[in-house]
Amino acid sequence: MARYDRVIRGGMIVDGSRLPRFRGDIGIKNGVIAEIGQIAASDADEVIDATGMIVAPGFVDLHTHYDAQLFWDPYCSISSWHGITSVVIGNCGFGFAPVKPEMRERSMMTMTRVEAIPMASMKAGMPWDWVTYPEFLDSVERTPKAINILPYVPISPLLIWVMGFEAAKAGQRPTEAQHREICRLLDEAMDAGGCGWSAQRLPPSGPACVQRDFDGTPMPTDVMHDDTCRELAKVLRRRNDGFMQMLLVSGDNAADRRFYEEMAELSGRPMIMNVVQAFDHKPEIHRDTMKWLNGCREKGLRVIAQALTTDAGFTFTFENWNLFDDSQAWCDATTGTQAERLAKLADPVRRQALKDNMPRNATGPLRDIVIVGPKLEKNKALLDHTLAYAGQKTGKHPVDVMLDMAVEENLETEFFAAPPNGNIEHLREIVSDPYLMFGISDGGAHTKFLTAGRYPTETICKIVREHNMITLEEAHWRLSALPADVAGFKGRGVLRKGAPADIVVYDYENLKVMPDEVLHDLPGGEWRRVQRASGYKYVLVNGEVTVKDDQQTDRFSGQLLRNGSGVRRPTAMAAE
Repeated sequence: MARYDRVIRGGMIVDGSRLPRFRGDIGIKNGVIAEIGQIAASDADEVIDATGMIVAPGFVDLHTHYDAQLFWDPYCSISSWHGITSVVIGNCGFGFAPVKPEMRERSMMTMTRVEAIPMASMKAGMPWDWVTYPEFLDSVERTPKAINILPYVPISPLLIWVMGFEAAKAGQRPTEAQHREICRLLDEAMDAGGCGWSAQRLPPSGPACVQRDFDGTPMPTDVMHDDTCRELAKVLRRRNDGFMQMLLVSGDNAADRRFYEEMAELSGRPMIMNVVQAFDHKPEIHRDTMKWLNGCREKGLRVIAQALTTDAGFTFTFENWNLFDDSQAWCDATTGTQAERLAKLADPVRRQALKDNMPRNATGPLRDIVIVGPKLEKNKALLDHTLAYAGQKTGKHPVDVMLDMAVEENLETEFFAAPPNGNIEHLREIVSDPYLMFGISDGGAHTKFLTAGRYPTETICKIVREHNMITLEEAHWRLSALPADVAGFKGRGVLRKGAPADIVVYDYENLKVMPDEVLHDLPGGEWRRVQRASGYKYVLVNGEVTVKDDQQTDRFSGQLLRNGSGVRRPTAMAAE
């Protein structure tokens, strides 16, 4: 009988620890790395030839919104196509548990704008065989998975469950009894396997308000009381367990940062801060943020940030676009039914306000947006023109160019907005901080216009191979071991004996991100935009081959990682 189920032979091992690469073999038994070194082919039931390939730990993505998609897509694509073997769900305080049956429709409606997940897909693809958070995790566990899932506890559903929808949306301070119940629910959720809590806390209006409910109103966590965050932080301190993820922008950077520090100090646990991003027109933003993060480290506070390192842009139409919500005028004009949006975007009375409040935070200057998909023949002369150039040719304001065409084409015109972080030297500055985590794929969200799940492949191709910003050893530590350690993944992120066998085997010289595609593969007849990878010879999740030669094998070896390891706590932890 063979000693190993399979052995990966002859590859160049980059083990995720930042130690130098070495040539060797990896023996796998029962989903775990049983040996690393020199292993005979005869010792394995199956041999994977990794000659000429890099063998490294699977990538860990801490910022996804696969809470719905995981129920109809075991691969959580596009993430798994780019070597990601573990993801975190429940980010930004958004999720589907606990949710009372009568609130299911409303909870799905919320996600149609803030994360741009199609309503038809959620209604057709989610089983809704749960009410409480522990029941939700049980449902996730029953669902076939080709990728590991680690769950945050999102705070918006807790607020609505305890306070009621109207009070939670109004930002009322919970009573002491309500605070106790919110904390009890967090304890219950973490006993069931939740690994901490998350919340988006953006201002209810103004230039920092970029993610809103479907009707343009703030999300419950945007208006939650600071004291609620403090009570939740105390739960983690008492448990000495879990971590926090928070997107916090009040318009006062000093106040934001003090609150991050307070949460980290009060809880004694890691705080994952979102997001460090370079804005080419204001590089002082990321530089100042990086300086502050270094100061947190010097104080001994575990405030760890994720950085946006992908240059994936946004291909969008006004059928589903929500990333102009930092302008109230644009938010008002782009909410409502299709007919209402058509009428508002065509309204000449609104146009001046839209021109006076052109957004730029999410996508860069509006004038630089490119027309990439005109539908009518008469408009195709403007194909690949920026709005600014099209305006010069037609004698129109760029806003009129954009909206006249969109309205004329029933909101189906496609536009492309490049991200505001195109300067390679600014990216180099961000990459130079060894403790900034790569990521923020937003996997499962914005599926009609964003493909940021490509970031691991892009990191290797662009940051390492093309620009030589960091070594391959450093890249794999930051793509796997660092996020795994920060978020409480137990034993994952490195290749060592006894670790779960989450492994990527890829062709370093020929690895690449493939062009955009549109797939009509979502439930409810919906479509999405994707980018595949080329060069992943094998991806293994818990020792099983889930991807071979860039193709799915339909092996569902992923696990729900309750408490970071897949093990439910035996008993609830009573409050002191």
